[in-house]
Amino acid sequence: MKRYRQCLGYVFAALAALLWAFLGPLGRICMADGLSPQEAAFWRAVFGAFFFWLHAAPKGAIRVPPRIALTFAAFGCVGISGFFAAYFLAVEEAGAALAAVLLYTAPAWVALLSRLFFRELFTGPKLLALALALGGATLACLSGGGLPQGASFLGIAAGLTAGFCYSLHYIFGAHYLKQYSPLTLYCWCLPAGALLLLPFVSFSAKSSTVWTALVMLGFFCTYAAYWSYCEGLKRLPPTVVAVVATLEPLLAALLAWWFWGEMFSLQGWAGASLILGGVLLIILFPASTAPPVPTPEDSAPACADPLPQSPRPGP
Repeated sequence: MKRYRQCLGYVFAALAALLWAFLGPLGRICMADGLSPQEAAFWRAVFGAFFFWLHAAPKGAIRVPPRIALTFAAFGCVGISGFFAAYFLAVEEAGAALAAVLLYTAPAWVALLSRLFFRELFTGPKLLALALALGGATLACLSGGGLPQGASFLGIAAGLTAGFCYSLHYIFGAHYLKQYSPLTLYCWCLPAGALLLLPFVSFSAKSSTVWTALVMLGFFCTYAAYWSYCEGLKRLPPTVVAVVATLEPLLAALLAWWFWGEMFSLQGWAGASLILGGVLLIILFPASTAPPVPTPEDSAPACADPLPQSPRPGP
């Protein structure tokens, strides 16, 4: 039963990575029509919140003590608004490739924070898997051309901040999974994040194609991805889920090849091999990780306080 639970956790974590990989194709559809990254991020948060509320309301999972609601909203200001704002600044100041590499420092942040807060052990297999995943993500993200010449210190700092904010989804989610459903956290943090993004958004006219892409961003890349991520986090330690989520750049590259015929370079294939090696290692040595946190189903009534669903940036 325990082994089945772990296997299911890997499936959910990989599914979240796959859903986040669609951010690129859907984002390109929006940007091609003149949408700014800030507006795309705003609508992603709005539609994501809508689908979470649609799911949570019939279950009574929205009701939480005011103190918890404020905590979740405060997390949205950092984990949603801070993450998006820092990532867009990194893209502007350091280029898309370097921004993506710095974003994928998230597993390292997760490993460090998990050690501090959850006392996860730094075992040999886990550290090796982390190194393989980080190295592979770096090679995959840079396979299109290398570091930009004009990368600024501000851009590098913003990229590292984005990676840190992204990692907080894993830590925050792992902690509140003990008492709350993923539905509850995202019913509160996504609207808060959208509100904080609102002053920085310049709205533009949108075609039906763009509206469809934005709804899909909200449903697949936000609601479904974060729900899957949290389901994985219920069954696996945060560092393990973070390593499995590094499949995202590989899956995104495969989608780019499928939709636009963009081919991986030799460097990209090397990065993909390292990512898969890291994920395989973390699966083959599950005993090297700390036990997953208890789930609401294990210790609380079905409609008790819900949990946060921790997002990838995804991006």
